[in-house]
Amino acid sequence: MDVDAIRGTAAGTAPVPLSVLDLVTVGNGYTANRALRTSVEISKLAERRGFHRHWVAEHHSMPGVASSAPAVILAHLAAHTSRIRLGSGGVMLPNHAPLVIAEQFGTLEAMAPGRIDLGLGRAPGTDGATAAALRRTDRLNEGAEDFPQQLAELTRFLDDDFPDGHPYARIHAVPGPVQGPPARPPIWLLGSSGFSARLAGTLGLPFAFAHHFSAANTVPALDLYRDSFRPSELLDAPYAVIGVSALAADDEREARRQTLTNALSMVRLRTGRPGLVPTPEEAESYQFSALEREFVDSWLSNVISGTADEVRAGLDGLQKRTGADELMLTANAHGPEVRVRSYELIADAYGMPPAA
Repeated sequence: MDVDAIRGTAAGTAPVPLSVLDLVTVGNGYTANRALRTSVEISKLAERRGFHRHWVAEHHSMPGVASSAPAVILAHLAAHTSRIRLGSGGVMLPNHAPLVIAEQFGTLEAMAPGRIDLGLGRAPGTDGATAAALRRTDRLNEGAEDFPQQLAELTRFLDDDFPDGHPYARIHAVPGPVQGPPARPPIWLLGSSGFSARLAGTLGLPFAFAHHFSAANTVPALDLYRDSFRPSELLDAPYAVIGVSALAADDEREARRQTLTNALSMVRLRTGRPGLVPTPEEAESYQFSALEREFVDSWLSNVISGTADEVRAGLDGLQKRTGADELMLTANAHGPEVRVRSYELIADAYGMPPAA
């Protein structure tokens, strides 16, 4: 497999390749249709401006996001772009049968050859009750514990190489190798702790860490990934991406107002009250309890926001501290225009290729 399918090239003056992590945010007063159209806008902008890839994250039963079906969204984005890499950040493997994922991403690879990434996580991407509804079982821990075995099965389906005598030896994931080229998409492991970091290193896979919601674990997880890395056919050296919550606006105050909307969303989610992303006015007028304010302050301390120059400086500093090989930016805010504008401003700050 071409290593360029993994390693990107930095555009402009960016220290490493920049990419997009998309939750397909749905704000109060907007619809899922508008959120999905915004994802297309962002993907086309990212392609024009030199971002390396655009990933979509699987979440369920959350009114503020519309990314429950990454494979469907990625097919839509593929139809509106021609060069940018597209992928899942990620598909939650315990929620699905490995054969289903192999066929979905084999289909995507056939539709957009050489542009698809298959990022996998082992969390449910939702609460326990919803996970039970997805998996048709309440034995949720079993799914996470079985992740290495599920991953091995998925890889066998993607490569069409179950050994003779295996129960699945005569089962073929289609589209797939049984039909000839194109090649399968590269597998990435995602995580917010050390488990996936160590597994990705041991298997010689690229690794993406969720810095945007687990910042305290970023450096230890990346160190563990690099220390445990063993070269593979896919990679001869570690390659680590980190997800970063970053929002640029035309002035600092507006950036702060917009990031507060996401913080309030997270407060509601963590307290069992998920909803649409609130407006900046609603977030500013909300009366946070002392405990909620402590959470908000902690959450915002890991968000890089402000003017384009402030965000650029924050991203540069984060990359130096972590040694990340790529930064994947998620711009979570209430309004679609705000999210699109943020990526435009960041591209401008780094002198990335101008929009056509």
